Amino acid sequence: MELSDLFIRLALTFGVLFILARTMSRKEISQMTFFNFVSAIAIGSIAANLAISSNLSIRNGVIALVVWAIFTLAMGYIDIKFKKVRKLTTGEPIILIKEGKVMEDALRSTRLDIDSLNSLLRQNNAFSIQDVDYAFFETSGKLSVMKKQEKQPVTKEDLSILKTISTFPTSAEVISDGVINTNNLTRLNLNEDWLKQQLDLAGVKTISEVFYAEVQKDGTLYIDNKDDNMMH
Repeated sequence: MELSDLFIRLALTFGVLFILARTMSRKEISQMTFFNFVSAIAIGSIAANLAISSNLSIRNGVIALVVWAIFTLAMGYIDIKFKKVRKLTTGEPIILIKEGKVMEDALRSTRLDIDSLNSLLRQNNAFSIQDVDYAFFETSGKLSVMKKQEKQPVTKEDLSILKTISTFPTSAEVISDGVINTNNLTRLNLNEDWLKQQLDLAGVKTISEVFYAEVQKDGTLYIDNKDDNMMH
């Protein structure tokens, strides 16, 4: 391969990757799903071949990069718009500790052992399972931990002696992108009539107007409507 040809390939590869990186998702590495990770490796492999392999023509290399990026963007769009597909491609958070008890079946399904779990807990400043109320294994591979109330740090609200009565152990999603999460409603012993009543009280006419709604620990409903104005 001529030196000039190599320089052209390197410059072109750099330019295409820069444009694709600006166009595609801004997720941090720690927030990437398995599909994002595999897609990034594939794009990197194609880019490497385009840069230094004379067996791959410049035209075919650029086409391969762009088409793979389009596939990745399309999958990201589908994940956002269709929750059932998102469950299939990305999965859902898994409860590893519930009300202070380790869920052994859930631990096995994530292929974690107790030592790995303890290591992840320590990374969240929880040095004993006894201190943990809930632990969720996120789709990104990170562990989210909620400590027991007596083990949580003191907040300004605590210092003001403002106490709230917890009706539920954790907050729970009940609407996502205009679709009701019936599983969570059932788990909370709530129904769609209660949900619609709460929406009426908040001035929301139809469920399709709601982007996200979450039942809080105190039983109140947090609502985020679609098409909120964003301040710049």
